Amino acid sequence: MIKKTKEREKAIKLRKRGLSYREILAIIPVSKSSLSLWLRSIGLSKRQKQRLTEKKMASMRRAWISCKRKRILTTEKIQKKAIKDIGKITKRELQLIGIALYWAEGAKQKEQNVSQGVKLGNSDPMMIKIFLKWLMVVCKIPKKDICFRIFLHRTAEHKIVNVQKYWSDIAGFPITKFQKVTWKKHNIKTTRKNIQDNYYGLLEVGVFKSTNLNRQILGWVKGVCRY
Repeated sequence: MIKKTKEREKAIKLRKRGLSYREILAIIPVSKSSLSLWLRSIGLSKRQKQRLTEKKMASMRRAWISCKRKRILTTEKIQKKAIKDIGKITKRELQLIGIALYWAEGAKQKEQNVSQGVKLGNSDPMMIKIFLKWLMVVCKIPKKDICFRIFLHRTAEHKIVNVQKYWSDIAGFPITKFQKVTWKKHNIKTTRKNIQDNYYGLLEVGVFKSTNLNRQILGWVKGVCRY
């Protein structure tokens, strides 16, 4: 009983100094329920409460950083294995990949626009690279017949040079191949996350005089569906 009384008195002194329950338990090995009972009437100053809040927030940040690090490592491990699962892609497989990609993202011919050429726009650099590879390898389109157009919000006008260089590097084509930028109206209430430093707009890849190629791609799509 004497020992418990001494522990209680020591715990109260430590609490009055502004220590948290965890800090006190590290010094006094008692149950948390006992400590809570001893300290329930002990108030803290505003400064002490602020210190404990800051300490709690710092602990939460450390936990978040730790979780983020574990998530990144896990993701990298999974993706490395997944990359090996794919292996080398044949020309036939590339053909089917490109057909599915254009089916999902490309410009289609419609009754009111039967002369629609081949166009595909996206902000994903990997998708742009795959589409260009498909055009040149499968469709045998020469580089001189490929053109580009950037769609960008006015809020990014100050970084237009960096944007042009970014897409030029991604596509592997000189900036001279890029047509005039098409400016998009900015929506202040947008929920998009890529609107700051990592925002490079959307790149549209087109092919000159490609109405018949678009018709051929539609035939490939129908062939995929049939077989």
